[in-house]
Amino acid sequence: MPLKALVLNCTLKQSNEQSNTQALINHVEKIFEENGVVTENLRMADFDIGYGITAESVNETDEWPGIFEKVKDADIIIVGSPVWLGQQSSMATKVIERLYGGSSLTNEKGQYLFYNKVGGVVVTGNEDGAKQVSRSLIYALSHIGFTIPPNVDTYWVGEAGPGASFIEANGQQNEFTMQHTKIMAHNLIHFARLLKENPIPAKGNVVK
Repeated sequence: MPLKALVLNCTLKQSNEQSNTQALINHVEKIFEENGVVTENLRMADFDIGYGITAESVNETDEWPGIFEKVKDADIIIVGSPVWLGQQSSMATKVIERLYGGSSLTNEKGQYLFYNKVGGVVVTGNEDGAKQVSRSLIYALSHIGFTIPPNVDTYWVGEAGPGASFIEANGQQNEFTMQHTKIMAHNLIHFARLLKENPIPAKGNVVK
Protein backbone atom coordinates (compact mmCIF):
# COMPACT_ATOMS: atom_id res chain seq x y z
CA MET A 1 0.00 0.00 0.00
CA PRO A 2 1.49 3.37 -0.99
CA LEU A 3 2.23 6.07 1.56
CA LYS A 4 -0.35 8.81 1.89
CA ALA A 5 0.56 12.45 2.39
CA LEU A 6 -1.83 15.22 3.38
CA VAL A 7 -0.91 18.86 2.88
CA LEU A 8 -2.76 21.43 4.99
CA ASN A 9 -2.00 24.69 3.21
CA CYS A 10 -2.76 27.47 5.68
CA THR A 11 -2.46 30.34 3.25
CA LEU A 12 -5.19 32.92 3.73
CA LYS A 13 -6.00 32.63 0.02
CA GLN A 14 -8.66 30.33 -1.39
CA SER A 15 -7.97 27.94 -4.26
CA ASN A 16 -9.01 30.46 -6.91
CA GLU A 17 -6.14 32.73 -5.82
CA GLN A 18 -2.43 32.31 -6.45
CA SER A 19 -0.51 31.16 -3.38
CA ASN A 20 3.23 31.52 -2.92
CA THR A 21 3.12 28.87 -0.21
CA GLN A 22 1.41 26.49 -2.63
CA ALA A 23 4.07 27.18 -5.25
CA LEU A 24 6.78 25.89 -2.90
CA ILE A 25 4.60 23.00 -1.73
CA ASN A 26 4.30 21.95 -5.39
CA HIS A 27 8.00 21.11 -5.48
CA VAL A 28 7.62 18.80 -2.46
CA GLU A 29 4.59 17.14 -4.02
CA LYS A 30 6.49 16.50 -7.25
CA ILE A 31 9.10 14.51 -5.34
CA PHE A 32 6.34 12.63 -3.52
CA GLU A 33 4.75 11.73 -6.85
CA GLU A 34 8.08 10.53 -8.24
CA ASN A 35 8.39 8.22 -5.24
CA GLY A 36 4.90 6.78 -5.34
CA VAL A 37 3.43 8.80 -2.46
CA VAL A 38 -0.27 9.58 -2.90
CA THR A 39 -0.78 13.22 -1.96
CA GLU A 40 -3.89 15.22 -1.19
CA ASN A 41 -3.63 18.99 -0.88
CA LEU A 42 -6.22 21.03 1.00
CA ARG A 43 -6.47 24.82 1.15
CA MET A 44 -7.73 25.51 4.63
CA ALA A 45 -9.24 28.82 3.48
CA ASP A 46 -11.65 26.83 1.30
CA PHE A 47 -13.27 25.34 4.39
CA ASP A 48 -15.42 26.59 7.24
CA ILE A 49 -13.25 25.65 10.21
CA GLY A 50 -14.57 26.60 13.61
CA TYR A 51 -12.53 27.75 16.58
CA GLY A 52 -11.92 25.24 19.33
CA ILE A 53 -9.60 22.66 20.86
CA THR A 54 -11.54 19.62 19.69
CA ALA A 55 -11.68 17.19 16.80
CA GLU A 56 -15.47 17.28 16.88
CA SER A 57 -17.77 19.85 15.30
CA VAL A 58 -18.00 23.12 17.18
CA ASN A 59 -21.00 24.38 15.20
CA GLU A 60 -23.39 23.28 12.46
CA THR A 61 -21.16 24.42 9.61
CA ASP A 62 -17.78 23.24 10.99
CA GLU A 63 -15.94 21.21 8.33
CA TRP A 64 -12.96 20.23 10.48
CA PRO A 65 -14.20 16.71 11.33
CA GLY A 66 -13.99 15.73 7.64
CA ILE A 67 -10.46 17.12 7.41
CA PHE A 68 -9.53 15.31 10.61
CA GLU A 69 -10.59 11.98 9.07
CA LYS A 70 -8.08 12.62 6.30
CA VAL A 71 -5.40 13.42 8.90
CA LYS A 72 -6.06 10.09 10.61
CA ASP A 73 -5.69 8.27 7.28
CA ALA A 74 -2.39 9.94 6.29
CA ASP A 75 1.17 8.82 6.94
CA ILE A 76 2.71 12.23 6.25
CA ILE A 77 1.28 15.59 7.28
CA ILE A 78 2.69 18.86 5.95
CA VAL A 79 1.55 22.20 7.32
CA GLY A 80 2.19 25.11 4.98
CA SER A 81 2.08 28.70 6.17
CA PRO A 82 2.95 32.17 4.97
CA VAL A 83 4.72 34.58 7.31
CA TRP A 84 2.72 37.54 8.59
CA LEU A 85 4.35 39.99 11.02
CA GLY A 86 7.06 37.39 11.64
CA GLN A 87 4.52 34.75 12.71
CA GLN A 88 2.55 31.89 11.18
CA SER A 89 -0.81 32.70 9.63
CA SER A 90 -3.92 32.82 11.78
CA MET A 91 -5.18 29.84 9.79
CA ALA A 92 -2.10 27.81 10.72
CA THR A 93 -2.71 28.57 14.38
CA LYS A 94 -6.34 27.49 14.06
CA VAL A 95 -5.31 24.22 12.37
CA ILE A 96 -2.77 23.45 15.08
CA GLU A 97 -5.42 24.12 17.72
CA ARG A 98 -7.82 21.72 16.03
CA LEU A 99 -5.10 19.06 15.67
CA TYR A 100 -4.31 19.54 19.34
CA GLY A 101 -7.96 18.88 20.07
CA GLY A 102 -7.54 15.35 18.72
CA SER A 103 -4.18 14.64 20.34
CA SER A 104 -5.65 12.85 23.36
CA LEU A 105 -7.39 10.27 21.16
CA THR A 106 -5.70 6.89 20.80
CA ASN A 107 -5.06 4.31 18.10
CA GLU A 108 -5.91 0.61 18.25
CA LYS A 109 -2.84 -0.02 20.43
CA GLY A 110 -3.78 2.63 22.96
CA GLN A 111 -1.10 5.07 21.80
CA TYR A 112 -1.77 8.69 21.02
CA LEU A 113 -3.45 8.96 17.63
CA PHE A 114 -0.64 10.81 15.83
CA TYR A 115 1.99 8.18 16.66
CA ASN A 116 3.64 6.64 13.56
CA LYS A 117 2.85 9.71 11.46
CA VAL A 118 5.56 12.12 10.34
CA GLY A 119 5.24 15.87 10.06
CA GLY A 120 6.93 18.65 8.12
CA VAL A 121 6.53 22.35 7.41
CA VAL A 122 6.65 24.63 4.34
CA VAL A 123 6.94 28.40 4.89
CA THR A 124 7.07 31.39 2.56
CA GLY A 125 7.13 35.14 3.08
CA ASN A 126 8.59 38.37 1.78
CA GLU A 127 10.36 39.14 5.06
CA ASP A 128 12.10 37.36 7.92
CA GLY A 129 10.25 34.97 10.20
CA ALA A 130 10.51 31.61 8.45
CA LYS A 131 12.59 29.93 11.14
CA GLN A 132 10.32 31.27 13.88
CA VAL A 133 7.25 29.87 12.09
CA SER A 134 8.97 26.54 11.39
CA ARG A 135 10.07 26.24 15.01
CA SER A 136 6.56 26.92 16.28
CA LEU A 137 4.82 24.50 13.94
CA ILE A 138 7.39 21.71 14.23
CA TYR A 139 7.31 21.87 18.02
CA ALA A 140 3.52 21.75 17.99
CA LEU A 141 3.48 18.69 15.72
CA SER A 142 6.10 16.94 17.83
CA HIS A 143 4.33 17.76 21.07
CA ILE A 144 1.06 16.17 19.97
CA GLY A 145 2.70 12.96 18.79
CA PHE A 146 4.04 13.35 15.27
CA THR A 147 7.53 12.07 14.49
CA ILE A 148 9.75 14.87 13.17
CA PRO A 149 12.61 13.61 10.98
CA PRO A 150 15.69 15.81 10.51
CA ASN A 151 15.52 18.81 8.18
CA VAL A 152 11.81 18.68 7.40
CA ASP A 153 11.24 22.41 7.12
CA THR A 154 11.76 24.16 3.82
CA TYR A 155 11.27 27.87 3.43
CA TRP A 156 11.82 30.94 1.30
CA VAL A 157 11.71 34.57 2.38
CA GLY A 158 12.62 37.77 0.56
CA GLU A 159 14.42 40.87 1.64
CA ALA A 160 13.24 43.06 4.51
CA GLY A 161 10.34 45.33 3.72
CA PRO A 162 7.65 45.09 1.04
CA GLY A 163 8.73 43.19 -2.02
CA ALA A 164 8.29 40.21 -4.29
CA SER A 165 7.30 36.87 -2.80
CA PHE A 166 8.27 33.34 -3.87
CA ILE A 167 6.65 33.23 -7.30
CA GLU A 168 7.46 36.75 -8.48
CA ALA A 169 10.99 36.55 -7.09
CA ASN A 170 11.69 33.20 -8.82
CA GLY A 171 12.26 31.54 -5.49
CA GLN A 172 12.53 28.17 -7.20
CA GLN A 173 15.96 29.28 -8.36
CA ASN A 174 17.19 29.60 -4.78
CA GLU A 175 19.68 26.77 -4.32
CA PHE A 176 19.29 26.60 -0.53
CA THR A 177 15.49 26.41 -0.66
CA MET A 178 15.42 23.79 -3.40
CA GLN A 179 18.07 21.68 -1.67
CA HIS A 180 16.09 21.69 1.57
CA THR A 181 12.91 20.91 -0.35
CA LYS A 182 14.53 17.72 -1.67
CA ILE A 183 15.95 16.79 1.73
CA MET A 184 12.60 17.41 3.37
CA ALA A 185 10.62 15.31 0.91
CA HIS A 186 13.01 12.36 0.96
CA ASN A 187 13.39 12.37 4.76
CA LEU A 188 9.62 12.44 5.23
CA ILE A 189 9.24 9.52 2.84
CA HIS A 190 12.04 7.54 4.45
CA PHE A 191 10.78 7.93 8.01
CA ALA A 192 7.17 7.33 7.01
CA ARG A 193 8.21 4.04 5.45
CA LEU A 194 10.25 3.12 8.52
CA LEU A 195 7.28 3.72 10.81
CA LYS A 196 4.92 1.91 8.44
CA GLU A 197 7.10 -1.19 8.57
CA ASN A 198 8.27 -0.77 12.18
CA PRO A 199 5.66 1.11 14.22
CA ILE A 200 6.60 2.60 17.57
CA PRO A 201 6.20 -0.24 20.11
CA ALA A 202 3.17 0.06 22.35
CA LYS A 203 5.19 -0.94 25.42
CA GLY A 204 5.67 2.16 27.52
CA ASN A 205 3.60 4.26 25.10
CA VAL A 206 0.08 3.26 26.03
CA VAL A 207 -2.27 5.87 27.43
CA LYS A 208 -3.98 4.78 30.65
